[in-house]
Amino acid sequence: MTERRHIEEIERVLEGTPTGRDSFVSASWRRCVELYGMDPLRTEPAHIVTETELRAHRKQAEWMISAARSGLQSLFRQVAGQNYVLLLTDAQGVCVDFFGDDLFVDDLRGAGLLLGSNWAEDLAGTCGVGACIVTQEPVTVHQDDHFGNAHTTLSCTAAPIFDSLGQLTAVLDISLLRSPNAKSSQNLAMSLVTNAARRVEMANLMAESRRDWVLRLSSSPEFLDVDPEVAVRLDGSGRVIGYTRAARRLFPEGAPILGQRIDEVLGLSVDDLPGLMRDRPTEERVVEMRDGGALFGHAIAPQAPRKADSGVRRGGVLPGLSGGDPSMAQVLAQAEKLARTTVPLLITGETGTGKCRLARAIHMVGTASGFLTIDCAGLTAETLRDACQDTTGPTTLLLRRIEDLPAATASTLTALLDQKTELRPLSTTCVAPADLTLPRTLFHRLTGKTLDLPPLRQRQDLGWLIDRMLRRRAPDDIRLSPSARAALMGRSWPGNLRELEQVLDVAVALSEGPVIDLPDLPAPVEETAKAEETLEHILEACGWNMSRVARRLGVNRSTVLRRMRKAGLHLPE
Repeated sequence: MTERRHIEEIERVLEGTPTGRDSFVSASWRRCVELYGMDPLRTEPAHIVTETELRAHRKQAEWMISAARSGLQSLFRQVAGQNYVLLLTDAQGVCVDFFGDDLFVDDLRGAGLLLGSNWAEDLAGTCGVGACIVTQEPVTVHQDDHFGNAHTTLSCTAAPIFDSLGQLTAVLDISLLRSPNAKSSQNLAMSLVTNAARRVEMANLMAESRRDWVLRLSSSPEFLDVDPEVAVRLDGSGRVIGYTRAARRLFPEGAPILGQRIDEVLGLSVDDLPGLMRDRPTEERVVEMRDGGALFGHAIAPQAPRKADSGVRRGGVLPGLSGGDPSMAQVLAQAEKLARTTVPLLITGETGTGKCRLARAIHMVGTASGFLTIDCAGLTAETLRDACQDTTGPTTLLLRRIEDLPAATASTLTALLDQKTELRPLSTTCVAPADLTLPRTLFHRLTGKTLDLPPLRQRQDLGWLIDRMLRRRAPDDIRLSPSARAALMGRSWPGNLRELEQVLDVAVALSEGPVIDLPDLPAPVEETAKAEETLEHILEACGWNMSRVARRLGVNRSTVLRRMRKAGLHLPE
């Protein structure tokens, strides 16, 4: 299609005239003009993030890259020699992993198909990754489906990848520099990329589920054990605490999935799961559905905790702080390795994220026999010396809220750590290390390694935490209704674990029976404070993640972008 005809078709779409394009393409064209103010005649270079930004995006997506890499390598081998390139982007559209043929590296670079390219729709216009992020469905954006003339030779097929809580976390894109004119030529690419995305979701869920039941389902017994279609992660009572995207079809449309009991949608309970393990023939593992259909099931039992040798006998306390969240798993793995050393640790995180809890767990795993806690707010030199004078032998010194340490006491603490080498400091703070105003001599004595705890709203094991805390606060027969669980899963939890504990305490006290329902839950704290929170504050709190901001505000992503433009806000360089 010539440039002139392309412009004329876009004009007809803007006027509301059907042109035969896929509806998602027409909708994207309208956004490009009306929301982003783009000009299809402009040939702009691809948007490439800086090396610093790319490192940050890759670090945040590290767990997802690891889960996807094997599948991407397998997929690339299938299309080798056909001039395809594979892009794995995060939910913001930034390419964090890449597979391409070195013979075409210059062509790929010219088309923007490379590591660090940003294919968000508001930057690149109508494209496979951008349209996939907006629609959260598999799409093919073929040749002049693209809005800008710079990309009309490309054919891009993309599929979304969701985390186990049902949130969009990545996009897998397979692109071709030049393809046959017929869009149907990319049907095979669509099949390959959707299957690969499904396997990445499966690999991620399996990696998170070592302490929980996993039920995998397939319509065909031949593929059940090797390539299942659906998987759900279940707690000990049979409630869903994680799922792959394809599992949505098991549940009523629009109904909550997390917290749902599996026996409410399938003809089995958690007690039936052992009968679906591999010691029975696949053909006999039939699972009836409530609508009268049937699937074949494969249940995987929780794995027993790893047995530690005598040198790490108490190591199980650290893994017990997480229910499989990737960020927490990384922090706890580092903590377990560092626990038996004398390296000073700085534990950072928002209020209520469990910094002191982590410090105590590190002490329990470590070799120090003594444990001393000191609050730094208003701490005097005399009080500090008195507290530490009787310590003998290896002792863990927990310094709470080190950012509140008075300047006059800092030199005393520095000297004390030099004199009493048996003290191993573990410090906690709610501020970033770069914002601490400690003297450099003290700063380096406290920050051999920083462990940063994620806020509760970013953790993927929220359902596990809710169940664990509820079991500690209530009899075994008390449970959450699906609506109450969905409400808890949707909160932003500014008070983190401490707020969750208090909410459950209130709910248990107010409930008048075995079921905690919506009226038993206290109102979210953020509802009273939201008016005081500016858009910029929300953007910063969410790490400028557009999808996360949209969920927190209860609007779609394009509305967030429009409000940013109106407020004169821009993504950080």
